[in-house]
Amino acid sequence: MPHIDLGNQYPGIVGLMVRHPETAKHINALVESLLREPHSLSSGEREMIAAYVSLQNECNFCHQCHAAAANAHLQDDYQVLDAVFANPATAPISDKMKSLLAIAGKVKESGRAVTAEDIAAARNHGATDDEIHHTVLIAATFCMLNRYVDGLGTFSPENREAYAEMGGMLAHQGYLNALPPQ
Repeated sequence: MPHIDLGNQYPGIVGLMVRHPETAKHINALVESLLREPHSLSSGEREMIAAYVSLQNECNFCHQCHAAAANAHLQDDYQVLDAVFANPATAPISDKMKSLLAIAGKVKESGRAVTAEDIAAARNHGATDDEIHHTVLIAATFCMLNRYVDGLGTFSPENREAYAEMGGMLAHQGYLNALPPQ
C-alpha cells in the first residue's frame, strides 16, 4: 500500500505518474532523452546502466522495468544482464561498459565518489566525454527516481515475468506515451 492515496492500483512510478501527470510529462521526457534518443551508447546499454543503478539502490520496480527494457533491446534472455547484475567486472561486456558501470556505481554512493582515476579508466577503455556525461546523468537521475518510487512506498511485483510486457513497450515505443489511459 503506497504511503499516499494515489487513486489507482498501478505499480511503481506508473501509479505516481497517473496521479501526478503534471510531473510525469517532465520525468518521461527526461528519461526518453537519456535512454532512447540517438547516442553512441545503445539504448540497451543505457537501460543497463539504469537497471544496474536501480539494483544498487534496491529499487525493485525500477530495476525490473529497466532490466526488462534492456533485455528487449539485447534479446539474449537476460544472459548478459544477469552477469552484469552479479558482477559487472566479470560480465561479458566491453571494458568500456565495465568502466562506465563502475562510474555509475560510484554516483550511486555520491557524486563526489567519482574520481579522476575513474574517468581516466573510462577514457582509456574508449569512453568519450559525452558517454561519461550520459552515464553520470543516467545514474543521478535514477538515484532520484528510485527514491521517488520507494520513498512513497509504491507497489512492486517481485517476479521478473511481470515486467516483460512493460519492458518491451518501453524499449520499442518509448517513455513519452508510457502512461496507461486514464
